[in-house]
Amino acid sequence: MERVRAEDWYTVRRLDDDVTLIYEPYVIPFARCNIWHVRGRDADLLVDSGSGVVSLREQVPLLTEKTCLAVASHTHFDHIGCHHEFEHRLVHAAEAEILAHPDNRATLADPYVDDKMFIKLPPAPFTADAYGIKGRAATRILADGDVVDLGDRSFEVIHTPGHSPGGIALWEAATGILFSGDIVYDGELLENTYHANAADYLASMKRLLEVPVRVVHAGHCASYGRERHRRIIGDWLAQKEAAAH
Repeated sequence: MERVRAEDWYTVRRLDDDVTLIYEPYVIPFARCNIWHVRGRDADLLVDSGSGVVSLREQVPLLTEKTCLAVASHTHFDHIGCHHEFEHRLVHAAEAEILAHPDNRATLADPYVDDKMFIKLPPAPFTADAYGIKGRAATRILADGDVVDLGDRSFEVIHTPGHSPGGIALWEAATGILFSGDIVYDGELLENTYHANAADYLASMKRLLEVPVRVVHAGHCASYGRERHRRIIGDWLAQKEAAAH
């Protein structure tokens, strides 16, 4: 399979609200994490960091312009691969141990990471057999209701277990922006991971339904607005209710 140069690995797209989408176009859509950057006055925010097969900081200069707070929406492999590159690493308490000491089972790299995960391979010497995420302990442990402060912007932590125990969303009330991680996105949701919990998932979805979003930037797939947000969660809840009867 053809390999891609490191400098071509990431695509960077500036959106509204000083939000930038960074993604890995040569990873198949199922495992292609949306990496979100938000510019702030005193610090920038990074939500998730991709698969880690190519250095994020080396290839995306935007991430080195000022202090960058790297938040893990959760600790699956496609979301924390480059967290170790950042000085400030934030994660929910329930998954802090995985961030510090990741292994391929805990991060779901096993069974998902193989050559079929790529449209084109990362640069040499990458091999899927040798894949693993470099661990580094969090510098801040997050809990529900905490605030991530950028100086002129602030994001409230909403604990959203279900997909994983320490899943979180980040909510900016002033702009109506929700970074939802993998608990909800506009695609087929993954509810059967080894540490998923159906009751938690249901509670998290009911909670997020009530958030007055303007736009949702999720862990996968395209961003969407309030009406679509309510439709996605409403349909999901209706399916769960039907299945229970």
